[in-house]
Amino acid sequence: MDSKCVVCLGELLIDFVPEENGLALSEVSSFRKAAGGAPANVAAAVAKLGGKSRFIGKIGRDPFGTFLKQTLEEVGVETAVIESDEAKTGLAFVSLRKDGERDFLFFRDPAADMLLRADEIEAAWLSDAAIFHFGSVSLISEPCRSATLEAARQARALGALVSYDPNVRLALWPSADAARQEILQQLPLADVVKVSEEEVDFLLGTDPTTGAQQLLEHGPKVVIITLGAQGCRVVTARQDTVVRGRPAEAVDTTGAGDGFVGGMLFQLASLGVTPATIADALSEAGATERVFAFANRVGAITTTRRGAIPALPTFAEAMEE
Repeated sequence: MDSKCVVCLGELLIDFVPEENGLALSEVSSFRKAAGGAPANVAAAVAKLGGKSRFIGKIGRDPFGTFLKQTLEEVGVETAVIESDEAKTGLAFVSLRKDGERDFLFFRDPAADMLLRADEIEAAWLSDAAIFHFGSVSLISEPCRSATLEAARQARALGALVSYDPNVRLALWPSADAARQEILQQLPLADVVKVSEEEVDFLLGTDPTTGAQQLLEHGPKVVIITLGAQGCRVVTARQDTVVRGRPAEAVDTTGAGDGFVGGMLFQLASLGVTPATIADALSEAGATERVFAFANRVGAITTTRRGAIPALPTFAEAMEE
């Protein structure tokens, strides 16, 4: 496939990030508006690194939707965004602890991104995809669930590598059981799956080593387990490799995982990997270290600044030691 476009589909929303860490949401006196939504963050990460990316989603026909579309376009993302008159753009208020970890309060009842329909997705949006990326938030309710799965199936049929980040946000699901069942059910659609150690425990109730093998048995060819500041663990049928992280003084972890995924997908697109070749490509000498040390650096840099998209680094910044 000649194209190296990374196509992301899912939620696009406003993150209201507090100006000061260490306060409960009820105590925060001022917030700063930032563009957010995990798949949108991934598309932005790829674009800011210099790659080609496209974001598919739905926003409200309101000032926040306008801001989000402009933000993506300003960092170089091609937007395939539909404006809705049925619902407003989604909002998330984020409370940051002293260590940069987060609590969320979502306003999605419903939000426009939840109303994306399968028949609104244009074939041209997927025709040049080298990689298609999605998360689980867009699987929570219809019609966006069907739209997400249809796009993933189309991309897979066209030969694109399919990337899946479960990105568990239990506050948005009807129940923990519903989240677990739906997330696991869609694993066979994916070639690459990124999870945290906590998500492995939630989804499978087991340790990361056993969990990685169980996830591979569902169909993916590569499972990446993020280890926070310690880096990540890359597991295929041929290898189980830990790639060390880069130390960083975390200010805000919002978007760090998405930055990691964007860095990973940028590298995989550059290598031109396909579903048939990815395991072999990562088995070549030094390939896993190159791809994932870079992804670790992108994620680490993102934690040192507030917000998600504004915090994502350029290629030059990611290459600095």
